[in-house]
Amino acid sequence: MLFKTPRLGDPERRVIALVDDLRERLGYATSAKRWQGLLRRNTLAKAIQGSNGIEGYNVTVDDAIAAAEGEEPLDADAETWAAITGYRQAMTYVINLSDDPHFSYSASLLKTLHFMMVHYDLPKHPGRWRTAPVFVRNDRTGAIVYEGPDWESVPPLMDELIAELTDRNQALPSVVRAAMAHLNLVMVHPFSDGNGRMARCLQTLVLARTGNISPMFCSIEEYLGKNTQPYYDVLAEVGGGSWRPKRDARPWVRFCLTAHYRQAVTLLLRTKELAKTWEAMEEEARRRGLSDRVVPALADAASGLKVRNAMYRQQADVTDQVASRDLKQLVDEKLLVPVGERRGRYYVAHPRIREIATRFREPRVIPDPFAQAAPHLPGMEPR
Repeated sequence: MLFKTPRLGDPERRVIALVDDLRERLGYATSAKRWQGLLRRNTLAKAIQGSNGIEGYNVTVDDAIAAAEGEEPLDADAETWAAITGYRQAMTYVINLSDDPHFSYSASLLKTLHFMMVHYDLPKHPGRWRTAPVFVRNDRTGAIVYEGPDWESVPPLMDELIAELTDRNQALPSVVRAAMAHLNLVMVHPFSDGNGRMARCLQTLVLARTGNISPMFCSIEEYLGKNTQPYYDVLAEVGGGSWRPKRDARPWVRFCLTAHYRQAVTLLLRTKELAKTWEAMEEEARRRGLSDRVVPALADAASGLKVRNAMYRQQADVTDQVASRDLKQLVDEKLLVPVGERRGRYYVAHPRIREIATRFREPRVIPDPFAQAAPHLPGMEPR
């Protein structure tokens, strides 16, 4: 027996409708835009950063972007980098599966995703169900806060979860179905380690399979990474300290719906900021007679990111020689500032460029969608 989906009431259905509306707006706002690639890449990087940060694998946004682009890190240590790149591989696989016409859920699929994430630590048995008891401890106090079900029950419980995911007769909204998949996997705790990352990845996979929006724009992993303690708190509330699938999952469903709402609003605000910043950087390049291929690098720098030669080469599809010349020209034009030497060199925005981007910053006070009948969307006009 797994945790059952609570009966959805009017408050939940109203918030689901709000999330659907925001996703429709987001799909329109990001379609066929020149800066869509940057937004998609940055959103993937923040998802990777958020989900791994919950587990203590902390990296900068720049290193998360390097992972998303297949580049080397600036700061991350070896173990953290292995965890980050493993998770990026799993998420890339999820994105690839989002429109696979022959897709099916299976134990092998879940084990494969787990192996991708934890392959660097063989004692944690990547890609295998656990064969021992499992306990979740509070990192700060050392106290046991959750005990998973007996290991012998893991295979049948996971078979039940896979059957639920495969059942096409369920008339559940995708956000609720994905939330329940996350909850049940993390409560079963089928692996020796990496269960939180797997649960969050599975939630994104379930959402990605709906096909309504890019997988990157439906993930809530960035939000969970920024709200780790509330995330732990609601799981503790629903879990009750041990495997108790008869407990009410409504607080968890509401938490996830709130996360989807706030993450979607955040992404919509980010699209507005990026669109304005991109246009401003195009104007800066045009005034100086620069190639329009430098605009993505300027937009990155204006947003506070580090620009590296290798990443610029990939972004602009140019040779190392052309990339070095372009970056030197941007320095000469006082658009970028070099930091470091040789292989470790990167570029940041000149203060005047950062000031331009700051002018486009949207407010980030996003209300609780359950707190009022029609939440105000910051920086957006009602439809």
